[in-house]
Amino acid sequence: MGNYDDIINLEYKKSTSRKQMPRIDRAAQFAPFSALTGYDGAVRETARLTDRRIELDEYMKEEINGKLLSLLENENTEAEITYFVPDKRKSGGKYETKIGIAKKVNEVERTLVLTDKTEIFIDDILEIVII
Repeated sequence: MGNYDDIINLEYKKSTSRKQMPRIDRAAQFAPFSALTGYDGAVRETARLTDRRIELDEYMKEEINGKLLSLLENENTEAEITYFVPDKRKSGGKYETKIGIAKKVNEVERTLVLTDKTEIFIDDILEIVII
C-alpha cells in the first residue's frame, strides 16, 4: 500500500464559496521569473546594426556645394537628398533619402532647410540628385 492510496481516487471537490480562477491567471503563476530584467532589451540593442558615416573627399564636397547653390538659385527645384542620421544610442547611424525643395541654407548652423521645415546638416549630406 502506497502513501496516497487512500486519497488517490477521491473526486475533486470544487469550492462553493470561491469562483474558479481563469486559466490565463493560473498560467501566469508559473511564468518564468526573469532575474535579469532588461537583459533581453540590452542584447537586442547591441545586436542592432548601424552604418558608418562615409567620409567625403574634397571633390565630392565641391560637387555637393555646387548642387546646393544650384538648388537655391533655381527656386522650386525638387531634389533627392541622401544624408546621414547619427544614432542616438550607439556609434554609427543610417542613411536616409528625402525628396524636397530647398528653402534656404542656414550658414551659422550649417543646415539646409527644406520647404517642409526639415533641417539637414550640410556635413551629413552624401549626395544630391536634382530632379
